[in-house]
Amino acid sequence: MSKALSFTVIFRANSLNYGEGIANISELKKIHRGNGDVFTFASRQSLRYDIVRLGNEWFGWNLDTVDKTKGTLQFREDVSIQDSVEMDLFGYLKTGKKSQKRPAVARLSHAVSLEPYRSDMEFLNNMGFAERINETPNLANIEQHESFYTYTITVDLDKVGRDGEVNLSNEERTERMHQFLDIIKLLNRNIRGRQESLSPLFVVGGVYPVANPFFLGRIQLETQTKAWNINVRSIEDAMTTTFAGQTIADATRIGYVSGTFGNESALRDLLGERAGSVENFFAAVKDEITAYYGDRV
Repeated sequence: MSKALSFTVIFRANSLNYGEGIANISELKKIHRGNGDVFTFASRQSLRYDIVRLGNEWFGWNLDTVDKTKGTLQFREDVSIQDSVEMDLFGYLKTGKKSQKRPAVARLSHAVSLEPYRSDMEFLNNMGFAERINETPNLANIEQHESFYTYTITVDLDKVGRDGEVNLSNEERTERMHQFLDIIKLLNRNIRGRQESLSPLFVVGGVYPVANPFFLGRIQLETQTKAWNINVRSIEDAMTTTFAGQTIADATRIGYVSGTFGNESALRDLLGERAGSVENFFAAVKDEITAYYGDRV
């Protein structure tokens, strides 16, 4: 039976993704909800960019894969998933003499803030430069938002390393997924002179018999509390989902960083021995992936 990895992450960061802006104001990318709340987000494209960037920096992922064909920047025709982990996980579209495409095997959602944006702004100027030559400084305003964010990853494990006539060894497939998980565990983003940590403070998910983002949209912070509490009820409801006669709770794990959330005892109670540290979560998922590919022919 084929398997898929799916998990949802919470991390904490500041001002992750800016849009075009207006005049001298740099605007964050935002989502407006019907109840009037405004949430900032880091796009799935920005997450993908940083995953690939770290894959190259830490594991030597090949980035010499792009060319300009008929005015379009795209992956080279002579490069396959054997040469590129990026193409293997995130797919490609080649529009040369013969169009070729591969859907993404690793699917990302946007990282959306769990706390509403309240129009915080930061005033900036380049006074240091201006004083050196007795000039008037340039002025700018940038929107700021410190918040918890959540996003979801789903990976069809059966399709990793498989594309047409290319069939990578199970050892190579295992290695690629282990690298991917190490990157997610320590994910970061360089933006405006800052390096923001996107490392999980909470993660829920596991290896399932179907590729589905079970916990996407189920992660919320409880309102009207001084502590940062995760809404446990919505997670419990998601875990009652059944597929092929089994509830996904049987395959689900939870990891969290102690001292971050006020109701971590309730998080422990959700899954007992399968709730623990973030490190334990990723170690257990790695073991399941190793076992899955080890059983494949």
